[in-house]
Amino acid sequence: MYFSDCPLVKKTHGCEDVACDAMDADLIVVGAGLVGAALALALGRAGLTVAIVEPTPPAPAPGGWDSRIYALSPGSRELLISIGAWDVLDPARIEPVTGMAVRGDRPEGHILFDALDNGVTALAYIVEGGAVARALWRRLEESQHVTLYARRRPATFSIDAHGVTMTLNGGETVRAALIVGADGVDSWVRTTAGIAARSRNYAQRGVVANFRGEHDHRGVARQWFRADGVLAMLPLPERHLSMIWSTDDPVADALLAMDPGALEARVAQAAALGTGELALVTPAVAFPLQARIASRFVGARLALVGDAAHNLHPLAGQGVNLGFRDVSALAVTLAARGPERDVGVLPLLRRYERARREDAVAMLVATDGLQRLFSSRLPGIAALRNAGLNVAGRLPLMKSLLAQHALA
Repeated sequence: MYFSDCPLVKKTHGCEDVACDAMDADLIVVGAGLVGAALALALGRAGLTVAIVEPTPPAPAPGGWDSRIYALSPGSRELLISIGAWDVLDPARIEPVTGMAVRGDRPEGHILFDALDNGVTALAYIVEGGAVARALWRRLEESQHVTLYARRRPATFSIDAHGVTMTLNGGETVRAALIVGADGVDSWVRTTAGIAARSRNYAQRGVVANFRGEHDHRGVARQWFRADGVLAMLPLPERHLSMIWSTDDPVADALLAMDPGALEARVAQAAALGTGELALVTPAVAFPLQARIASRFVGARLALVGDAAHNLHPLAGQGVNLGFRDVSALAVTLAARGPERDVGVLPLLRRYERARREDAVAMLVATDGLQRLFSSRLPGIAALRNAGLNVAGRLPLMKSLLAQHALA
């Protein structure tokens, strides 16, 4: 439900401590992007009340395809099903990934994955980011457990022994037991709380565009580790393909400057028989690439999720899936708090951090390591990295472990 101009009803939320102030909600979530909105809905399903602050609601559906495309793991799909967002999506705009082909920059470097070999119907589901955002927003508007502060920005917040008080840019104040930063890689919550973050700027951008291919992609996602970056072509319905080309800034500038015909030819040539001729359907845009991880994911009455906690190179396509795993872990942790109603106590929040930090660090190290390995020009490295891909593809246990992590 939306915030209205009427005074907020103060709720105690089971607090038995006379020193505990009346609360407006159990927790405040800053940021209603994919991760923040999913968290609010998951916590609402667990019986918690959530105030969520978001300055920019999702844009209306475009006439064509969204520029931003995500490969959602089966685990992320299950989360969206559980919070009622998946059934809002148009099935005709979703493409199951039945196979994945990864190739290095030499012929001997390749690894193939197949859904049936891993006992699933799809390795991932390709969806439009805007469509998922609109589905989540619709469920937020319908939820009786969520108060949605749309087109508001947080101005300040303060933390005391019993809760968090946030002041919004319109002067309203909201009080809760916990604040969650789901406000992206440049998180205001993280910065305001004084939580440091380690970063690496890749001096690269991800160039994204959508095409219609000459050949049927058969639900296969393809990725090429090339000398000029990492090129991925994700399948969309009706022979459409979504490209993300992670490449150095000068190459990105050149791609963005090309007219449609030149870009079509350049991408088709780089994909090397994987797509046939291409027809551009969504103009190319780009976003900067970096890696960043917060020194800690929790503090007194504070938690971070999604890009506010960790941000990865997109070569593994796991950024939003990692955030959705944060959502599941935090929702389970807070729902299992037992007779103690206070969701902001540090021992409880540390359970969430223990559950999530290892996964986030491992994924960051893996993606950063791959980026360094395939961008290296040292003698002998090219042969080593391509041989490694080939070996991984021939070892059933290693291949299965890689696939199972991607399916989480």
